[in-house]
Amino acid sequence: MKFTCLSKGRGFHFPPCHMLNCCGIRILLDCPLDLSALMAFSPVPTSLDAFSFEESNNNEKRQKIEDLLEAKSLIFAEPWYKTVNSLHLWNASLIDVILISSPMGIMGLPFLTRRKGFSAKIYVTLASARLGQLMMEDLVSMHAEFRQFYGLKESNFPPWLRQEELEILPSVLKEILAGKDGVELGAWMPMYSAADVKDCMLKINTLNYAQEVCYNGTLVIKAFSSGVEIGSCNWILNGPKGDIAYLSNSCFFSAHAMAFDYRSLRGTCALIYSDFSSLSDTQDIEDGDNYTDPTSDKLLPPSSFQDSDGFNLNSDEDLEEKEKLVFICSCAIECVKDGGSVLIPINRLGTILQLLEEMTTLLEASATEVPVYIISSVAEELLVWLNIIPEWLCKQRQERLFSGEFLFAHVKLLKEKKIHVVPDIHSHGFLKNWREPCIVFCPHWSLRMGPVVHLLRRWCGDPKSLLILEDMENLELALLPFKPVAMKVLQCLFPSGIGLQKVQPLLKTLQPKTVLFPEDLRLKTNFSCEKSFSVSYYTEAETLKVSRQKDSSEIKIAADLASQFYWKTFKKEGINVNRLKGKLLMENGRHHLFLDNDKKTSSGNSSLLRCGLLDSNKFLAKLSKMGINASMERGTDDAGSTNVRIVHTEKPYKALIEIGNTSTAITTVDANVASILYKAIDNILDEV
Repeated sequence: MKFTCLSKGRGFHFPPCHMLNCCGIRILLDCPLDLSALMAFSPVPTSLDAFSFEESNNNEKRQKIEDLLEAKSLIFAEPWYKTVNSLHLWNASLIDVILISSPMGIMGLPFLTRRKGFSAKIYVTLASARLGQLMMEDLVSMHAEFRQFYGLKESNFPPWLRQEELEILPSVLKEILAGKDGVELGAWMPMYSAADVKDCMLKINTLNYAQEVCYNGTLVIKAFSSGVEIGSCNWILNGPKGDIAYLSNSCFFSAHAMAFDYRSLRGTCALIYSDFSSLSDTQDIEDGDNYTDPTSDKLLPPSSFQDSDGFNLNSDEDLEEKEKLVFICSCAIECVKDGGSVLIPINRLGTILQLLEEMTTLLEASATEVPVYIISSVAEELLVWLNIIPEWLCKQRQERLFSGEFLFAHVKLLKEKKIHVVPDIHSHGFLKNWREPCIVFCPHWSLRMGPVVHLLRRWCGDPKSLLILEDMENLELALLPFKPVAMKVLQCLFPSGIGLQKVQPLLKTLQPKTVLFPEDLRLKTNFSCEKSFSVSYYTEAETLKVSRQKDSSEIKIAADLASQFYWKTFKKEGINVNRLKGKLLMENGRHHLFLDNDKKTSSGNSSLLRCGLLDSNKFLAKLSKMGINASMERGTDDAGSTNVRIVHTEKPYKALIEIGNTSTAITTVDANVASILYKAIDNILDEV
């Protein structure tokens, strides 16, 4: 097995991407987009922005001024999109299988499916496929505003990617475009079209959780819930040489998606750990500190509980997230009470749904009446779809259905007209019902496209208004086009993976034989005392070779066929051998043996075969009994192996016998001599 980490990703919106070669099958694990790279571009300019930029361009040749980062430093052009670095170097026609673990992992797939020679089988859960399709269609819709402003460009290489243009950019923007080592320029692609998205979806094979699909009769593939988002999953790949678990970003607690099904990942030959979310955790684990033994009988704190497998789950995390949502909503309500508006460009579906429920509950409790808007080209379709997918939701949501309640509160809120869903800010319904102050949910979290750009320009100078963002690496760059910003900004960090302190207990519970673990997390974990599994560390852009998981393969034989076998026992080798003629087929990841109908398994119906390693000492003794003088020496074969013995016979027959590990060769000019020597060898070897 060969494993290559193409990208460790960058959080929830840009999951990791890997290439796995298993059983001769090349598998791509996820195909995301780095949408945070859009921050290098300017939003669609206003007339004043465009004038300022043209004026600065026409005065004199732009020069780099001590890394000064200003709004006019951004790229004023139709954006391209940054795919996984080096993925464009792989021949698309050589990829056999693509596994998509989440809706975010599908965002870059149309770039791949439109390439010449692409023929891979794509597997994704039904829910992730639908969510991913809506997200891609919304992205295409938002990008259309750039096309409308800048017009269609025929150039295959935009000016901003040229070396002379890169050199005058501030270092922050240059690193986004070219990477730290300047090797990421090839990752940029022009936006795909709605037709590309449609064509991509036609090539997808959907499946449900725990449903088996088989690729090429060799690899059995199953998906299990990861708990991060509706439809997100981990994978089990079962082949003739063992099974492999792929563990992507996972969450133990989810208020909307089906719970993390880690039990189904237990006992595999190998486990690929691909949850990089704990890179943001600041606390390291040293010498087993903060490690909870799943088999321990020690009293757990009141905020913890053990599941049926003895794995300790800390409900404090769930409580902390609920308190965080309440805090966000209380800040929003305080803002609208003061006469300001609230802008929430968060693109996590689960978080939006929970915020909607909590926000409207608190608004009702505080007797505050303000309109709540959801602005997106796919929002209406998405909210309708959420009402018909109970099998993809957590247990608490499913219980609501059985008790006659709505799965999500937005259904009731829409009926009561407490929230308004509109496709865009220019729609007639939106302009007719628009009132301020208000609360608005809209894309895009990058603050470079979509309704958020127009609303942020409207409210950025209002100190009473509030902008609620997900945690960003560079908030200054995100807000650069809207400076000066007087409105309040609240950044929130939402969970998107396994916490650092749960990594080791989880792996000990899963009990794989081998774990492929990120080198980036090596200093944050300690496996030095772990004896139940071995650990191999992988790094980005390097290929890790892992030895075969199983030394032998299993074969399925019908009971009536097996009862007809005539076994020959080789005591020295410790094996039983049966000779037969038939067909060996691969189906559902297992070998199947079928015998020809007109053939019998009895070895009496065909000539005997000899097998085994020829004992050179016994051979010399046999020749001596036959009156043949012989001597032996060590030699090498054509492959350079030194484990070869050469026997020379002189009287009465002259010949050379070469005894190797896999064969014995007799060389002589007389066919009769060869026949005599063959009989001597025949009497020593075992027969089948």
